[in-house]
Amino acid sequence: MADEQISVKSVLSRLKIGRSVAEFDDDLEEYFVETDTFQSIVEGGHDIVAGDKGTGKTAIYRMISKNYRSYSILDDTELLAAFNPQGNPIFQRLGQIPEQSEGQYRTLWKAYFFSLAGNWVLDIFGEDYNEEVKSLAGILEKTGLRNLDPNPSLVFETIVGIFTKLKNFSAAEVTGSVTEYGLPIITSRAEFNSENKDISVVYSDVFLKSLNDALRACDIKLWILLDRLDEAFQGYQSVEIPALRALFRTYLDMTELDFVRLKLFVRKDLFRKITQGGFVNLTHINAKKVEIVWEEEDLLNMLCRRIRKNDSFLTAIAASEEASDKEIFYSLFPEQVDSGTRKPDTLTWIMARIRDGNSIRPPRNLIDLMLNAMQAQFRREERDGRVFSREDPLIESDSLRKAQKQLSADRVQDTLFAEAAGDLVPYLELFRDQKAEHNKQTIAALFGQSENEAMPTIRRLIELGFLEEIGASYKIPMLYREGLNITQGKAF
Repeated sequence: MADEQISVKSVLSRLKIGRSVAEFDDDLEEYFVETDTFQSIVEGGHDIVAGDKGTGKTAIYRMISKNYRSYSILDDTELLAAFNPQGNPIFQRLGQIPEQSEGQYRTLWKAYFFSLAGNWVLDIFGEDYNEEVKSLAGILEKTGLRNLDPNPSLVFETIVGIFTKLKNFSAAEVTGSVTEYGLPIITSRAEFNSENKDISVVYSDVFLKSLNDALRACDIKLWILLDRLDEAFQGYQSVEIPALRALFRTYLDMTELDFVRLKLFVRKDLFRKITQGGFVNLTHINAKKVEIVWEEEDLLNMLCRRIRKNDSFLTAIAASEEASDKEIFYSLFPEQVDSGTRKPDTLTWIMARIRDGNSIRPPRNLIDLMLNAMQAQFRREERDGRVFSREDPLIESDSLRKAQKQLSADRVQDTLFAEAAGDLVPYLELFRDQKAEHNKQTIAALFGQSENEAMPTIRRLIELGFLEEIGASYKIPMLYREGLNITQGKAF
């Protein structure tokens, strides 16, 4: 290759590894790895996917929703998204209405799933497909939940509108009736600003059963998928926990239905917040929950799968088809970033710098580090181009250092500060320009508190992944050091 005078810039331009955020990666299908987690969802063993930010929850959702028809085990199953993939999450609407009790949110969720799925059934089969579908159509009409467009945003807005009205009436009377299909209807006649309106409320489980009966009669199982739950209530903390606790209780209530099932994608830290302080039947939820875990070998394989999709790049570097993942990796990078017998190899160096204090290494961090390094190297080649040689690293150590610095700055802003509760950010800022290793005394002094006063905040910073407890010391992971100008060494 060197004899042909191919430039490093030319070789680098042939390498495309996709994007780190699944929502914006058009080539995700080419790179996606069907892990055990993915298989357990497809095969129905688990309904709840829990993972840290950037570990691939949305990628799993996208791949299941796009390719479910290719799995024979899902031949009798249809998928229905109960959220909007882009834009402001529709569930933020709950933060703009009077706060409800957990029980009221539970009723709201059931009304939403009943309306969303029920209208989907009518849109697919029509209102007269069979007696069960006719019964379902009658209930939706009587309760005011019939939507000709089963769009999640429109359906959810209808549900929220009904609950808002019921929360703000000045006078009301409640009556009961029975439909021609033998199902109960509870109707509130309410007065709003001198206007009298009839509002029918979905009183939950009986109507969900009618939905299940209709799906059985149509011989179709339905999965209702919810992602972006970590974004759903940003800015509405008082709503987040009761609304999401109610969602998980609704999940438990709906497990008795055999033709409709919820599939939930949730961040692990948010799941802990939802269930802390006690949660009835948590063992039932945990039995249906699977957590996303990425080992070092998984991350390397994921990266190399992306690299192997670039035939012209592999031809340029003369990589053999039998090359191992490590051989592919080291065809791009030097053996070490920092030379020395006691210094780690490059792969170890990278893995140490994409992990947080809880030893979480999201694929997103690895991909972003790689993209940053490629960009840094490309800029260097534009300034002072090299001729490509297999004897020299394609991406140099200095580009990796610059990439890690950029990654740290990005993760401080878009992960650390973004995920921390508002009252934690000032404490995080106190570590700026400090040393990387502390003990209780140095942290307490930094906070201007006693050790006992500082410990609750220290525990929260450990849970956030900003501090790693090692014996009597607390270390800040390298992922966040550059972004806060934190230097190596002890503060004590």
